[in-house]
Amino acid sequence: MADERFFADPRLSFAEGRFSRQSTRTFKPHMHRCFSIGAVEEGEILYRADGQCHRLRPGGFALINPETLHACNHETAAPRSYFMLYLQTDWCLRVQQSLWRVERFVPVRRPLLEDTRLYEHFRAAMACLMVPGPLLAKEQQLLELMEAVFVRACNPGEPARPASQRVEQLRDRLAADLAADLTLECLATEMGANACTLIRQFKEATGITPHAYRTNCRIDHARHLLRQGRDIAETALECGFFDQSHFHRHFKAMTTVTPREYQVNFVQ
Repeated sequence: MADERFFADPRLSFAEGRFSRQSTRTFKPHMHRCFSIGAVEEGEILYRADGQCHRLRPGGFALINPETLHACNHETAAPRSYFMLYLQTDWCLRVQQSLWRVERFVPVRRPLLEDTRLYEHFRAAMACLMVPGPLLAKEQQLLELMEAVFVRACNPGEPARPASQRVEQLRDRLAADLAADLTLECLATEMGANACTLIRQFKEATGITPHAYRTNCRIDHARHLLRQGRDIAETALECGFFDQSHFHRHFKAMTTVTPREYQVNFVQ
């Protein structure tokens, strides 16, 4: 029987968990501003990221760097059960700084990690996170898990490829003041850039257009508001959607659940 469960606690604001049982729902390609990990418990998933396609089965997990365009869907109509873990990048950086002398988040080198020991560690951490229990135990599980993942999947001697200053500036502007109806022409003028050049540079750096990036930022912020128990209609307006229908369509395309389903299915 299909089932969706979510976990978030304001006292562990850096983490959000999801468990989907026997799901046949499909994701539109999307990105998160946080670091994400996905693992299959039953079935099989085709995981697409960075122009590559991988087959995700029990025993391995997907590692998704912040702002990486991706989609994880079934190849057939067969249902699958999977975990997702979303971790704030600032928190991940602090974990990495406990391991290495780095100033910026070090991205993982590979989109898919097949390691049975780490897979079982991940399942244990998610089992702890997704049921009621002491927050200290949940936090300790996540910390130990991510230390192990970063040691296995990162090379701190390989700095992330820097995006241009204009692309970084545009990212910041697109992620702010989400209710505002911005125009690319105004943003380009503000940055002293050619709008067409800016779109091309942005898409080369992120894999998506500025409009799609802003929509992803809106959905990420909407999730935060819904976890706080905010009204769905108010959330839609605050995040810059025209109406609830517009919000519902984009939210479900990127999360596979409706705003209402997302809000009521948390394990508190």
